[in-house]
Amino acid sequence: MSGLYRDEAVVLRTQKLGEADRIVTLLTRENGRVRAVGKGVRRTSSRFGARLEPFSHVDVQMHLGRSLDVVTQVESLHAYGERIVDDYPRYTAGTAMLETAERLTPEDRDPATQLYLILVGGLRSLSSEAHEPGLVLDAFLLRALALSGWAPSFDDCTMCGADGPHRWFSVSGGGSMCLDCRPSGAATPAPETLALLGALLTGDWPTADASDLRFRREGNGLVAAFLQWHLERGLRSLPLVERL
Repeated sequence: MSGLYRDEAVVLRTQKLGEADRIVTLLTRENGRVRAVGKGVRRTSSRFGARLEPFSHVDVQMHLGRSLDVVTQVESLHAYGERIVDDYPRYTAGTAMLETAERLTPEDRDPATQLYLILVGGLRSLSSEAHEPGLVLDAFLLRALALSGWAPSFDDCTMCGADGPHRWFSVSGGGSMCLDCRPSGAATPAPETLALLGALLTGDWPTADASDLRFRREGNGLVAAFLQWHLERGLRSLPLVERL
């Protein structure tokens, strides 16, 4: 049928529409962010209403519409929400990940395959309890920012390129800075904190999992500040994240 297409997607957000419908915001593998109407999904008799909930990883068929597409078929690939929503730390971390994914895809149908893939990986880690939720969230945020062109430096000086590690970190300057380049007000995190953040960015989970709690807390603050700087306003969900 003309106008039909199929894609894999993660449900980012839902909104009520009328008495029985719902607007679903999806991050798809091939088509970027898509907003579509799920007709009748709020009825208890709906065949696929439960599959169109936040955190769901689905195979979805949609019909192109003028402003909103229409969901015509959906199959569950992974019901990550079942393991996430019942645990507050995992739920708040996952909600911040979904909000970030939506904020970093401001244009509908702008392909964001790599962002989709790291989101699926992050939700998988949360649901399987592979790592502490705060570490999963920070790893996702750092990688998502890097994909958007805002990769922070945690070793060499981000201004002059001088070999690191360095003692100073500038959120507005893009990361680690040497003595000569550091701006006024630059933070002075512990070397172990910068090593932890570098491990999260590169996927060095043995190093991240072995990190001390105090360095995780300091890293949380740096990641949140770095994210807010580049998004120009904070996430609504980030202050609710439960940290150890």
